[in-house]
Amino acid sequence: MARLTREQSQALTREKLLASASEMVARDGYSGASIERIAEEAGFSKGAFYSNFTNKEDIFLQLLERNAGGDVVELTERLRSIDEPKDVIESLGEWANQRAKDKRWGTLAIDLLRIARRDNTLEDRHLRLFRDQWEGLGRLLSEKLFPYGDAQLRPLYVGGIILELVYGGMSSFMDDRAPGEMVRVALTSMHEAHLYRHKAEKAGRKRTAVS
Repeated sequence: MARLTREQSQALTREKLLASASEMVARDGYSGASIERIAEEAGFSKGAFYSNFTNKEDIFLQLLERNAGGDVVELTERLRSIDEPKDVIESLGEWANQRAKDKRWGTLAIDLLRIARRDNTLEDRHLRLFRDQWEGLGRLLSEKLFPYGDAQLRPLYVGGIILELVYGGMSSFMDDRAPGEMVRVALTSMHEAHLYRHKAEKAGRKRTAVS
């Protein structure tokens, strides 16, 4: 078996440390995790940890960044061949219920932001993490659900509403179907409002042309 290069070995170490941190936050939460335990459970020393990550916050931010980017990629692929708005909404509802079962991401995000605000270390990296995810999902949904364009439905806020329902609120701790149902209600209302505005604008232009 060929020996790993230095770069390959370091990449493998990073992946094992990230996997250890992911398991630990699911089990013990952000506050219950420590650099020592993350390194130990991954089979490495603290030195190996600091060779790959700046501090505890850094490794968990990287976990969140990976999860956030993965959501947009996953949903893009999931919705690629779905064009009927009703089917798009149903698929998003099913996805919301699946994702909401994993409680670690919402609570981890809240913990990181709360601590960063408390310690005055809140930076653009923290906010960009959510902004990019919200914008990415919002643009995807805008193409599927708002075909006539709609300045009142900014992609940033459309994506934010959906992802907050999945990760950020109490819905994920309620009935297993609650996140999906709330996503369906929100998207159906936005889609119907979009169609209504388009119809009203079209009728207004027609009346203007006649007069």
